[in-house]
Amino acid sequence: MPRARDRTGASAPDSPVPMPHAKTDRRAFIGRLAGVSAALAMTPALTTLPRAPTTPAWASLTPVSRRGRLEPGPWSDAWLDKLTGKHKQFFDTLDPNDGFALAFTLHFLNLYHEAYGLGDHDLTAVIGLRHFALPMALPDALWNRYRIGESMQIKDPATGGPATRNPFLHADGVPVAGADIPSLMKRNVLFTACNVALTTLSGNLAKNAGVSKDAAKEEWTAMLVPGMVLVPVGVLAVNLAQERGCTYCYGG
Repeated sequence: MPRARDRTGASAPDSPVPMPHAKTDRRAFIGRLAGVSAALAMTPALTTLPRAPTTPAWASLTPVSRRGRLEPGPWSDAWLDKLTGKHKQFFDTLDPNDGFALAFTLHFLNLYHEAYGLGDHDLTAVIGLRHFALPMALPDALWNRYRIGESMQIKDPATGGPATRNPFLHADGVPVAGADIPSLMKRNVLFTACNVALTTLSGNLAKNAGVSKDAAKEEWTAMLVPGMVLVPVGVLAVNLAQERGCTYCYGG
């Protein structure tokens, strides 16, 4: 059985449930179990589990209306009202993946047109940028200032070296013509950006720009590429979009 891995990628020790030794007397083993059960029954504190919170922690960051919709403020669900196409798909993007999530989205739009004669108004595509894909939502200036390409080992196809710009904003930085972010935005493709990833990555790379973690987060938030929708966490955007009828596509 493969060994589990922790958040750092290191192998975590297996934790098999201890079993009674083969030579253990069956009656003695059952007797010990009965003793443990009796002890637990006499200790209510050990058998009372903490009640799970009914409200997610991020919900306290912004007021929620009686309709359950986020009011204007740090978060807004107004982007969900734009999921109006007859065919809707969410492209879940966890890694830059050389821009192939952008190419998948382009093919979604183009092939529906070629195969079924549908226009962009009949389709809705959402690209969710989360985890290590979050920097795709940032402008060239921040990629250069925080040495994002070098730190995250992202190459620029135009130079072959570590990206000092956001290649996904440029025609020569994506695998298929027309798959750059500005071109897709012109075709009404929606983009969401994960705030958890933004907070983590900006903090990790703050030292590259010689600023504090708080200053880095503030700068990244303020300088998101126009049109990017910041969401509390990327998986929430996946869920909300699917509840509005989007099918799911893994973008890498």
